[in-house]
Amino acid sequence: MAAVEYEVRGHVAVVTLNRPEARNAMNPEVIVRLDQAWAAAEEDPNVRVAILTGTGNVFCSGADLARLITLMNGARQPEDDWDHAMRADPVMSNRATLRVTNFSKPIIAALNGTAVAGGCELVQGTDIRVAADHAKFGLQEVKWALFPAGGSTVRVPRQIPMAWAMEWLLTGDLVDADTALRLGFVNRVVPADQVMATAMAIAEKIAANGPLAVKAIKAAVKACAELPVEADAMRLESQFAGPVFASNDAKEGPRAFLEKRPPNFTGS
Repeated sequence: MAAVEYEVRGHVAVVTLNRPEARNAMNPEVIVRLDQAWAAAEEDPNVRVAILTGTGNVFCSGADLARLITLMNGARQPEDDWDHAMRADPVMSNRATLRVTNFSKPIIAALNGTAVAGGCELVQGTDIRVAADHAKFGLQEVKWALFPAGGSTVRVPRQIPMAWAMEWLLTGDLVDADTALRLGFVNRVVPADQVMATAMAIAEKIAANGPLAVKAIKAAVKACAELPVEADAMRLESQFAGPVFASNDAKEGPRAFLEKRPPNFTGS
């Protein structure tokens, strides 16, 4: 099975993260296939709405530290076609994870479970969100001396109240689905077995509307609110993130995570 499944149901493209054995962590194959899925949905005139979901009871646990981060920071060299495809296109990961995207159609997140770190950042790039009642959300990079550089310091303060955004970003704590709903981070919280049906009902309602109007409304919102984010704030975020990723602590954090031990940070 592919690490990301893509199918079209009527006017709805369904994109499914499919690495349940790895909590749907994003490795190079996931990044490449996500990028391909968004391109396919964008280019298909029959597709009017996309749904992003996952297999199993976790939506996405973020980046695969052993496969994705090591490739991106140069700790390992490309080993297969997925690695080489990523290395050949430096902005692919930004498109795949919706950090910077020109995708013109609404994206509904059908959150079958917890979304943390890069998984939570992937959610931030969607337009409407339906969450399972057992789901949790959070940005735990700071616990491992890393920076949530997938857009979180830009988007989270714009998507939830500032004080809560700062707590999320600085503590690395997780919040439950009901709290995420109360903060406005998700639109609906439903039992896990109703997530996809609820998301599909919303998608079909949108797909029944005028497709030109739907695309124009999303484009107008993006032009008024998100264009400055992508043009200016995202670049500024990268300037802050760079020194963090170059630090000794950023090497120690992932190493401690993989070795299942408390990290020993030195502040260097």
